[in-house]
Amino acid sequence: MAQWVQQAAPAVTAGVSAYGAAVLTRAQDAAADATVNLGQRVLQTVWRRGDEQGRAELEQVVDDAADEQDEAYTRAVLSRLLKRALQDDPQLWEELSAMVPAPASRVNVTASGERSIAGQHIGTAITGDGHTTPQS
Repeated sequence: MAQWVQQAAPAVTAGVSAYGAAVLTRAQDAAADATVNLGQRVLQTVWRRGDEQGRAELEQVVDDAADEQDEAYTRAVLSRLLKRALQDDPQLWEELSAMVPAPASRVNVTASGERSIAGQHIGTAITGDGHTTPQS
């Protein structure tokens, strides 16, 4: 769940930055950026599933976040809000996780030292002096 929130946060932040509190009720604009649309859909889904008090709180948080100039702070506040909504509504997790694609697997490769090489897929690698390339 925490990983999903981390993935969704940039889109939610972009939606809030672009539309402010209107992100909760605004109809999708076909020309809008995909990230903004994703953030808008996530927030609208959370908003629709909330009760009156939850909606009011979400509107206030989104409104405050839209006025905030510090993107890291905005992302943290919205992430906290999403985590709480997901903890309170397990079915919401299923609905939202279908919206945000799973992250592509990452491979970190590190090489250290003289003549070191690194890579995910390496054919022939020769790192010394006086070698000839093997013939296939």
